[in-house]
Amino acid sequence: MDMDGSVEQPKESPQDRLAVALAEDMAAVNGLIRARMSSEHAPRIPEVTAHLIEAGGKRLRPMLTLAAARICGYRGSDHQKLAATVEFIHTATLLHDDVVDESHRRRGRPTANLLWDNKSSVLVGDYLFARAFQLMVEPGNLRVLDILANASAVIAEGEVLQLTAAQDLATTEDIYLKVIRGKTAALFSAATESGAVIAGAPEAQVRALYTYGDALGIAFQVADDLLDYGGSSTTIGKNTGDDFRERKLTLPVIKAVAQADAEERAFWVRVIEKGQQAEGDLEQARTIMARHGAMEAARASALGWARTAEAALAALPDDPLREVLADLAQYVVARIA
Repeated sequence: MDMDGSVEQPKESPQDRLAVALAEDMAAVNGLIRARMSSEHAPRIPEVTAHLIEAGGKRLRPMLTLAAARICGYRGSDHQKLAATVEFIHTATLLHDDVVDESHRRRGRPTANLLWDNKSSVLVGDYLFARAFQLMVEPGNLRVLDILANASAVIAEGEVLQLTAAQDLATTEDIYLKVIRGKTAALFSAATESGAVIAGAPEAQVRALYTYGDALGIAFQVADDLLDYGGSSTTIGKNTGDDFRERKLTLPVIKAVAQADAEERAFWVRVIEKGQQAEGDLEQARTIMARHGAMEAARASALGWARTAEAALAALPDDPLREVLADLAQYVVARIA
């Protein structure tokens, strides 16, 4: 409550401000998404995609494409097709991820593979990838096509790398960074870079927007991984401790393992490599992390990436949307600050 007795209004998030500023473009993008996720012969496709696409996601990635194009002075409409492409790629990867991870909840709702089955999730994900490639071709820009096609390959590569790195205590921070670049940052950077390219921006601005998207995606994922050990299910959209139960080697664990004594290493071998978890193990993991400052070190890493993202924007034209993107970089790590 303010000093005059009035009720203080919650501050509008950068994502909400982006949505307001880009409302007209996003309406067109949402129209494209609805039109292109339809199928004349397979009604299950729109059923499955509508369940996920209309589940209340923030549409952050497509908004990044639109914002990047607008900051660089673009006044056409092809950026809307690229934004829809980015959302289709993202949705396809979510459908596949939930099958791989055997997940049961996504954005607070049952996953598609739980409501339907794994086969439907995989095949509908494939369909969305195909739709994405149809959309990305339509602007007729070969460089944009290269950026988005490359991002799709990096995402898949990152998922396979995570399979081999998971449950392996030899996984290093460098490998973790490769995994999250594939898992999250590749699509963020492709979203921002493709927006700059379709706008015909100077090379320095294209590079700046790539760097911004890459660093933003890394900061976002490191923060998300941290919250798994200290956030709430409302904040992170999944159950706290899911990464631990799924034996994922995220940055806080990797940092704790690197400093572990013999007894602590035996604990990590048991719960991560062997998967022999018992009541109280999650709390024990948190205690070990706190002992070695692993959470603080991971937090510092996330904040550093957010600063890198914000600094990259200095090369862009002065624009209200640039300020929103700067605030967004801070916002994604504010949950852990």
